Amino acid sequence: MSLNRAIHPMRVFVRAKGAYMWDHTGKRYIDYHAAFAPYLLGHGDDDIDSAVIESMQRGESLIGAGTTPWEREVADLLVESVPYLEQVQLTSSGTEAVAFALRIARAATQRNDIVFMQGGYNGWMDSVAFNLMDPASALESHKKGQEHALRPISAGMDESTAKGAHAVEFNDPEALANVLSQNQVAAVILEPILQNVGIVKPQPGYLEEVRSLCDRHGSLLIFDEVKTGFRHALGGYQSICKVSPDLSVFGKAAANGYPLGVIGGRTEYMSYVCHPDPSRRVLVAGTYNAHPFTVAAAAATVRKLKERGKEIYAHLDRLGERMQKGLTRLFAAQDYPTTVIRQGSAFVVYFMEYEPTCWMDIARNNDAELDVRYRNLLIERGVFHFPVTTKQGSISFAHTSSDIDETLSITQDALQELRR
Repeated sequence: MSLNRAIHPMRVFVRAKGAYMWDHTGKRYIDYHAAFAPYLLGHGDDDIDSAVIESMQRGESLIGAGTTPWEREVADLLVESVPYLEQVQLTSSGTEAVAFALRIARAATQRNDIVFMQGGYNGWMDSVAFNLMDPASALESHKKGQEHALRPISAGMDESTAKGAHAVEFNDPEALANVLSQNQVAAVILEPILQNVGIVKPQPGYLEEVRSLCDRHGSLLIFDEVKTGFRHALGGYQSICKVSPDLSVFGKAAANGYPLGVIGGRTEYMSYVCHPDPSRRVLVAGTYNAHPFTVAAAAATVRKLKERGKEIYAHLDRLGERMQKGLTRLFAAQDYPTTVIRQGSAFVVYFMEYEPTCWMDIARNNDAELDVRYRNLLIERGVFHFPVTTKQGSISFAHTSSDIDETLSITQDALQELRR
């Protein structure tokens, strides 16, 4: 709550359904924030909610005595759907899934260090809570091919975790190669599209080079698909880029907003959860992991994407294209130096004249102040984007062409006000 108060005037939301949210005054918003993107099918999708209600009515509350058949069903659906998953473990959040992935990587490699991306977000645990969205002033002396100085994102962090942490720029394989050659790195973790800061796409060959570097130096490659997974394809972004990670983490859209995380990957590494040598066995714990209600939501979500995926993803892509073209036209008419980037149903407006390739590029060239003013003008008019610079917009299956057109009309009005 305190974070929200620091960012924008407090709004208290009381209800959400489909593509909309309502605040305590009854005002309706077309929602493109979508709680940082999990509502791929829309808020309160009837099919998903019905599955959860049926689970409740059958008495499938928290049993807590071992694996349930519903957990097995979700595991089978995920392994069938995502090309590089062989085994999975369910958690209650993406952050927990990342924590377990890092623990598995350290156990498997007998190494400690972790490499992550400048501007990326892989959860709030101390191991990776560095270099989130550093200002340009903190990056002035940085050069391509170098590792970044570490900056914690929170007070109260364990200072010792910085000893094994390394931050490099996305799309800078030279920097990654240098870090891997000079340190004993257990894993490289990255979003295959850097979506914490909008839509920063991998340059041609970049993910393949990361895969090759990890193989060469004996480090595991972890794809953080908490945001990209299921939003861009049923098989995750890895099914699009055709690059195979050793481990993957999913969340958000996997259960259409119900609290679920997934850690999965090659059996060779997932088997450390039940390793015969107790000294190398990885503890994966959590009372609410694979809670039956959440698992019911996940099973219903994945089944719906399997059965109606062609229709759903075509609709999302069509609306995404309509939004991108409309925004590009509106900003051009106002002569704003902007670039609209999209991947399927996810989109962002950068207040800069070209497509960025990394966070440093954004920090140095994107007009963050203008971006936030633009977002707040939209919120005042009933279009909700998270009021922090570069945060992506997310279209859901519940949005319609009329919603996009209404959004563009409101945007035109907001831009005229911004110009004044």
